[in-house]
Amino acid sequence: MSVDDWHVYLLRTRHDTLYTGIATDVARRIREHEAPGARGAKYLRAKGPFRLEYQARVGAREIALQVEHRVKRLSRAEKERLIAESPAAGELLGRLGIE
Repeated sequence: MSVDDWHVYLLRTRHDTLYTGIATDVARRIREHEAPGARGAKYLRAKGPFRLEYQARVGAREIALQVEHRVKRLSRAEKERLIAESPAAGELLGRLGIE
C-alpha cells in the first residue's frame, strides 16, 4: 500500500440513504462498517447491509479528505448522478474543483 492509495466511496444503506467515506482498502472498511463494534462509522450502525455504489482512487489522504468533504456537500440528486455516471478519479476531481 502506498500513501497515494486512498479511495472515496459511496455506500447505499438498506434504508436507501447514501454514505460517503474514504479508505485505503474499501472492502475492509465495508466489513468494518457491517461488523458489530466500534470500528465502523456510528452513522451506519444498524443500517446494513450496504451496497457499494461508487468508488474511485483519488490519491493522497489529503486529497481524499477534500473529495469526501465536497461529495458530502452534494445534494442527493447530485450524488445519484455521480453514481450513475461513475466518473474516473481525474474527472471526479475536476468536477469538484480539486486539482
